[in-house]
Amino acid sequence: MDKPNISYIEQLSGDDETFKKEFINILVTEFPQEKKTYEKAISDINYEDAVQIVHKLKHKFNILSMSQAYTLAVDYEEELKLKNMEKDPEFNEILIIIEGYLKTIS
Repeated sequence: MDKPNISYIEQLSGDDETFKKEFINILVTEFPQEKKTYEKAISDINYEDAVQIVHKLKHKFNILSMSQAYTLAVDYEEELKLKNMEKDPEFNEILIIIEGYLKTIS
């Protein structure tokens, strides 16, 4: 599995340190809330909410240069639409990795 990094954010922000810090702050602020929303959707077996939050989270995987995680999320989103949660353990592992990483950059 690929590891999160901020190379995309650095590329996007160029020399603008303020933009970079604001972008990282948004990730650090939004991600824990979205992770909780995902966990609640799964525990409630609410497929519709799970699909919506996986859709949102997969874009953060892209921002963190996690192409394998993004691909998994795309597949998982489609499976959730079919009421299949088999990829939950893998997806949750990615969330834990990102959560730990974000603590190191905030």
